[in-house]
Amino acid sequence: MRILVDTQCWLWLCVSPERFSRKTIDRLIDSETERLLSAASIWEMVIKYDLGRLPLPVRPRDFVPTRLATTQTAVLEISADHALRVGDLPHHHRDPFDRMIVAQALVEGARLLTADRALGAYGVESLKP
Repeated sequence: MRILVDTQCWLWLCVSPERFSRKTIDRLIDSETERLLSAASIWEMVIKYDLGRLPLPVRPRDFVPTRLATTQTAVLEISADHALRVGDLPHHHRDPFDRMIVAQALVEGARLLTADRALGAYGVESLKP
């Protein structure tokens, strides 16, 4: 199973995994599960950190790579197919980062791990924390 973890859930996974249900943790640690983090999430974290809206113990340049390794999460780069799929999405959600993450999940056939209930309107297969 491929799971695309949204920005908020990935940060929880890094600093407070107790926020997840046992069922979700079991899926995440299953050896058959491929955990993915969108490059859009990394961009979002950098922007929010620079604006003072995301407190991290160290700069994103240091935080993200070490936590990717710790959580055994691969980065899902943004492709032209992903960008074009955003244009096909209805405007249920205005956040451009979340729209990209939804488009990536749809194109890649991945389940989306998100606490954002509004993303369910896109029909993407999702997991709750």
